[in-house]
Amino acid sequence: MTVSRTNSLPPGGREGGSAAWEVLLPAASAPVRSRGRALQAALREAVRSGRLAAGTRLPSSRDLAADLGVSRGLVTEAYEQLTAEGYLRSGRGAGTWVGEAARAARPRARDLAPRAAGARADFVPGTPDVSLFPRAAWAAAHRQELAELPHRGLGYPDPRGLPRLRTALAALLARRRGVVADPERIVVVSGVTQAISLVCGTLRARGAGGIGVEDPGSPQHDDVYAAAGISAVPLPLDEEGLAPGPLRDAGVRAVVTTPAHQYPTGIGYSARRRAELLDWARSVDGLVLEDDYDGDFRYDRAPVGALQGLDPERVAYTGSVSKSLAPGLRLGWLVVPGWLAEDVVRRKRAVDLGHPSVDQAVFARFLERGDYDRQLRRCQRAYRERRDALVAALEEHFPGAGVSGIAAGLHVIVTLPERYGPQKTFLARMAGAGVAVRPLSDCRYRPDGDPGRAGAVRLVVGYAHLSPGRIREGVRLMAEAA
Repeated sequence: MTVSRTNSLPPGGREGGSAAWEVLLPAASAPVRSRGRALQAALREAVRSGRLAAGTRLPSSRDLAADLGVSRGLVTEAYEQLTAEGYLRSGRGAGTWVGEAARAARPRARDLAPRAAGARADFVPGTPDVSLFPRAAWAAAHRQELAELPHRGLGYPDPRGLPRLRTALAALLARRRGVVADPERIVVVSGVTQAISLVCGTLRARGAGGIGVEDPGSPQHDDVYAAAGISAVPLPLDEEGLAPGPLRDAGVRAVVTTPAHQYPTGIGYSARRRAELLDWARSVDGLVLEDDYDGDFRYDRAPVGALQGLDPERVAYTGSVSKSLAPGLRLGWLVVPGWLAEDVVRRKRAVDLGHPSVDQAVFARFLERGDYDRQLRRCQRAYRERRDALVAALEEHFPGAGVSGIAAGLHVIVTLPERYGPQKTFLARMAGAGVAVRPLSDCRYRPDGDPGRAGAVRLVVGYAHLSPGRIREGVRLMAEAA
């Protein structure tokens, strides 16, 4: 309740004044020893929040004490304390008023979560369908873990993660991705971004100045590299993966790659290129950081195993549940070579003292009971259906459009015929129609690095978060606006 500058707050119930003091009633019923502090805190918060507006005259200490059923001394002490702090002002014979200093002291919290606000159709990649999250199974596992978790389990965890979870992850990664996963070398992290940060910070401490990155790739990770004190060195791709010549000439000894399903081009590294990449790492005594962000989702055949399985001492492997469960869980894993493990764990301990133990225990139960495998199968069926719906809709509404990349993951590369260009004009039309799309050029470190035809429109189209019906409707809207 806010009272205008010209009014005072009457005592008792007169003219509704007591409603304004409802915020103070819980403080008045606090234990005797803490009642004074509680009253001061409640009054201070009422001023901060605007419930008591600047310029409002307060009731006398006698009247307010009678309203609240507390001693007059408590109210007098509260008035004096808040006057000293600047929340209130008073003058002899003039009463007590809400001061000006606390005006607008509480800003409203903004929501900076990434989303395409107001889009009629959102094809921006990188988002799974969070409505597929298994709420009932997760909630049941959460209740069971809280009921069974010993008290000591709520203490500071091993910074690597709960041994139970690391053991379950080792079995999962070996079985599904062919990873050589010693539980002693697994670190539970809050997603791939933290894994990259930990590895880059460790390499920087060992003297590295730069790390190779795929171009096109994920320029948004530049802030992660910079925060670790290391610079990203863009390296070009060819149809098989990272081009070996530029990699050798770059002078780096570490590189971040997405070999199972390169982001964003969608290619899978060839067997020859995988071997060449490992040969390079051995020759420079270097490291490959393998980001297996969506390696479980292959729709035309069984997924190709992780690169890490070929040389666990030259490849650090990372993944997360962001695409399979939900990105908001902030749960992932990092498998590190033995020579890097101790330094990475020390850095993890310094950063956050370990991942939340209850979340780890719930995920461990999910793995042990087979719930996670069931969730992966569910997502794979849904995403395959949505990819098929997208390809069919593009064929219907954009004749001649090309869809490239292996049948995997949560996005495709779409190249539209030149008649829809130039790209800048096409993107403006999409924005005007409320269709959110991302051009491939946004994924390049070098603005002039797109090898596509001049004037061609090349898009990174995400589909996993959309139902087949929304996909068809979105492509139709895109075609109308084009």
